[in-house]
Amino acid sequence: MHREPLRQLLQAYRSANPSEAPVADRILRLVDEHADCFERTCRPGHLTGSAWVVSCDGQRHLLLLHRKLGKWLQPGGHADGDADLRSVAFREAEEETGLQSLRVVTDAAGVEVLDIDVHVIPARYDAEGNLIDDAHEHHDIRFLLQAVGDDAVSLSDESHALAWYTPNDLRKLTQEESVLRLLEKAEERLKR
Repeated sequence: MHREPLRQLLQAYRSANPSEAPVADRILRLVDEHADCFERTCRPGHLTGSAWVVSCDGQRHLLLLHRKLGKWLQPGGHADGDADLRSVAFREAEEETGLQSLRVVTDAAGVEVLDIDVHVIPARYDAEGNLIDDAHEHHDIRFLLQAVGDDAVSLSDESHALAWYTPNDLRKLTQEESVLRLLEKAEERLKR
């Protein structure tokens, strides 16, 4: 079944992070109850994949200023039918940053997922007030990816800006709870 590999990733993450069981269980319910969970048309929400990207030396973190949301965030996006969310995270990181050589960084037990998050995407309207996209949830599966070699990046049309930040500079840049949580988890994982 195409959802089984994701179930296994989430179960491994849940076992390694018991305090996050309620969020893991919520995502698992979406996966179990909606065969179309990898499609952006799935409601109440759908799966997305994102990447927390660190430089090859592990000292800098890459954020983009999201064009639609106007927030500094990690690269990521819709699965669009791809059940391999690790692959989605790699694809989105490559498309949104221009980095072509990345590797996943696991925890000491080999768990690939760095973080999970469920957040609401607000409804979007055109200039005349017509609904473009209804409010819905993104059930985001996040991976820690490290640049291999050259850290040169290129801005995509999905962002206003893209830059590497030290942890101290990143903490001055944003107070977005989810972003700061990713930073803390990445720093902890990179210590080993």
